[in-house]
Amino acid sequence: MRPAGLVLGGALLLTSACAPEPVEAPAPAALVLDCAQGFDVLSAKIAAEPGLTRATAPGEPYRYYNAADGHVSYVVTEPGGAGHPAIVRQTATPAGMVEDGCPYGDKSGYDELVAYLRSLAKVRGQ
Repeated sequence: MRPAGLVLGGALLLTSACAPEPVEAPAPAALVLDCAQGFDVLSAKIAAEPGLTRATAPGEPYRYYNAADGHVSYVVTEPGGAGHPAIVRQTATPAGMVEDGCPYGDKSGYDELVAYLRSLAKVRGQ
């Protein structure tokens, strides 16, 4: 007869060996960037989106929201920011960073903002 501890230990080992591997939760669905919703509505949706974290850059007239997995980020302009009001989405792809967004304000200011964001990505090596 085996000691009870060995039998229990063996049962635990057997149970562990047969347990299914944990399944990663699926990523939340991407926020639809519907420019027709307007700047105020869309920027509020971005701020409330689960899984996005607001990052601060002191002195910059932009609000940055980043997904935990790093695959998408949003830049929402504040008064005084290039192209305000505007929202830019940056998506990481195998080919590099891709930007799209909603230029509600001055188109040349929006283009300036996108160029600035691309220069930041180059500095970070993205």
